[in-house]
Amino acid sequence: MSEVDISKLSILIVEDNVHFRTLVRTILEALGVKNIEEARDGAEAMDVLKNFNADMAILDWKMDGINGVECVRRIRFGNDSRNKFLPIILCTGYTEDSLKHEARDAGANAFLAKPISAKSLLSRITSVMEENRPFVRIDSYFGPDRRRLNKQFDDTERRKEQPKLIPVDNKS
Repeated sequence: MSEVDISKLSILIVEDNVHFRTLVRTILEALGVKNIEEARDGAEAMDVLKNFNADMAILDWKMDGINGVECVRRIRFGNDSRNKFLPIILCTGYTEDSLKHEARDAGANAFLAKPISAKSLLSRITSVMEENRPFVRIDSYFGPDRRRLNKQFDDTERRKEQPKLIPVDNKS
């Protein structure tokens, strides 16, 4: 059973399609989430985050203006970002591996393919909040540790720049 009580989470939905935004809100409300804010694009999301203490953001990938990936980068690297450690789920109807890698490399915690269901959304939210991966900071990346396996590498495979691990407590 999950330790995460998602009803206590404050969640930002960033989606340009009003119908999908309403669907996500309706699912979250049905799951008990009470504190939900919405934004239509990445620029509006950054404005909302100035005054909304979100525990998580659910972003669409493809939006006019500042898209989801660029919004993730601004949350992680922006000087005016209030919470660089914000758990972020990036949603898209495109599921190519290259897009998943781009989302991961931008600093997203998770990737969720559309169409979504209440079960898939709840599962992704729960896994992101429970996994509590440390964050890594190097010049070209800031976000959750992208390594999922503990592997031994020989010296030729080691990174040239060693990451700085930053522990994060996402438990609510």
